[in-house]
Amino acid sequence: MAMAKTATPMVSGVAPRQGKLSHKLSNMIHTAVHHHHHHRGNGGEIQWCFSQVKGSVEEEVADADIISCVEFNSTGELLATGDKGGRVVIFQRDRASKNAVPSRGEYNVYSTFQSHEPEFDYLKSLEIEEKINKIRWLRQTNRNHFLLSTNDKTIKLWKVAERDKRPEGYNLKDEAGMVRDSANITALRVPIFQPMELMVEASPKRVFANAHTYHINSISVNSDQETYLSADDLRINLWNLEITDQSFNIVDIKPANMEELTEVITAAEFHPQQCSTFVYSSSKGTIRLCDMRDQALCDKHAKMFEEPEDPTNRSFFSEIISSISDVKFSHNGRYMMTRDYLSVKVWDLAMESRPVETYQVHEYLRSKLCSLYENDCIFDKFECSWSGDDRHIMTGSYNNFFRMFDRDSKRDSTLEACRDITKPRTVLKPRKVCVGGKRKKDEISVDCLDFNKKILHTGWHPLENIIAIAATNNLYIFCSKD
Repeated sequence: MAMAKTATPMVSGVAPRQGKLSHKLSNMIHTAVHHHHHHRGNGGEIQWCFSQVKGSVEEEVADADIISCVEFNSTGELLATGDKGGRVVIFQRDRASKNAVPSRGEYNVYSTFQSHEPEFDYLKSLEIEEKINKIRWLRQTNRNHFLLSTNDKTIKLWKVAERDKRPEGYNLKDEAGMVRDSANITALRVPIFQPMELMVEASPKRVFANAHTYHINSISVNSDQETYLSADDLRINLWNLEITDQSFNIVDIKPANMEELTEVITAAEFHPQQCSTFVYSSSKGTIRLCDMRDQALCDKHAKMFEEPEDPTNRSFFSEIISSISDVKFSHNGRYMMTRDYLSVKVWDLAMESRPVETYQVHEYLRSKLCSLYENDCIFDKFECSWSGDDRHIMTGSYNNFFRMFDRDSKRDSTLEACRDITKPRTVLKPRKVCVGGKRKKDEISVDCLDFNKKILHTGWHPLENIIAIAATNNLYIFCSKD
C-alpha cells in the first residue's frame, strides 16, 4: 500500500455500557477541548516550512555526535538535545525570528556542556556508556532553568544560569586575583558589580546514582514538580528532587527466577495533571496504568490497555513488532499515545479494550521484516510527539522520513528531513513510497529506502507549530507556513 493513500485509522466505537447520550456527551467534550484552536486551510493540514538545520555536513559521522534525545521546555523558548558523547546542547529561541511577521522558528546555541562521562563498573566488568538517554525539563520558577539528564545508570539535575555582571573591587585580592599584602591595605573598599558579556553556566546540582541494576530507559517529572520517576528494564523508582541517596521502588516486575522473564519495561510517564497516576509500557505491547494512592508498590495495575492480536497478521516477528517503544500522555490528560514498530495508537484512558485510533507509520515494511530482523533495525526504538493542541501526531521512520497524522481530518503525510532544502520558508513537499508496480516520477521505491537514516527522536513546541527532528547528527527545525 503506497503512502499516498489517506490513512484510515481504526476508530473504535464507544464502550458497550455507554449509550447514545454518553457518546454525544463525549463528542461535545472533545469539541469543547479543541474549539479554540483555529483550523488552517487545506482541510486543517499544516504546511511545514524549512527553518534551520544544525550540525556538520560531513558524510563521515562520529558516533559521539549522533543525537540521542530532543526535548523542548514547557514554554518552548529552550530546546535541549543530548548525544551519544554525553553532551547536552541547549538552543534558545531567537527573539527577532519570534517577533517577525510571520513568526519564524529559529534557535541559537545557548549553552553546551558535558553531562555524562564514560564509566566502568568494576563489579560487573561492564562499560557504562556516556550516551544521554533522556532529558526532561523542570518547570521554570525563577531566572534559572533546571533539567534532568540520564545515561544508562546515573541521573543528574543541572542548573542553567545566566551571568551578566561580575564583582570588582575586592579588598584582599587585586584585579588579577592575586592575594594582596595586608600591610598595603590602608582603606576599605566596597565591591561593586560591573556589567560583563553574558555567560551561561551549567552546573550539576544533584547526582542520583546507584539505584538501577538495569539500563534506564525513561525519566518523567511529576506534575507536583517535587518528585520524578526513573524506569529501567524491570523496575521503576520514585525520587524526590531534593534527595539523592534514597528512592522508592514503585514497580518491580523481576521474577524470582530470571528464566521465567517474559517481558521488560520499555517506557514510563507520569500523568500531566494527576500526580498519583503514571503509566508504563512493556515489550509485550501492553500498557499498565498505576495509581500510587492505591498501594506503595504498584505491581498490581489499576488498568491494563491491550489490543487483541489480529490473527491474520500473526508471524514469527509479531512479538518483536508489538513491543512499545514510547508512551506519551496528551497535554489535556485524556488520551495516551503509544508507538510500536509499525504503528502509532491513541488510547482513551477510559477504555482499556482497544485503542480509539490507529495510524500506520510504514505498513509497507511488513513484507521486509525478515531483512529488518537480520540488520537489527526491527529493534529500533521510535519516539512520538503530540502537537500542543493534541490534534496532530508526529513520529519518525526510515530514509530520514517522518510522519504527520491529523486526528480530526484523518489525513496523513510523509515529509523528509534533508539538506536539499535549506532555504528558509521553503515548503516541504510530501514524499510517497512505492510498493511494487510502476513507480511514478516523484515516488521512491521501498527497496531504495536507506535504513541507516532513521528519525528516532522528535520534539514538538508546546505552544506553537514548530518541530525539532533529530536526523543522525543533524537537528532540523521546521515551522508552519502561517
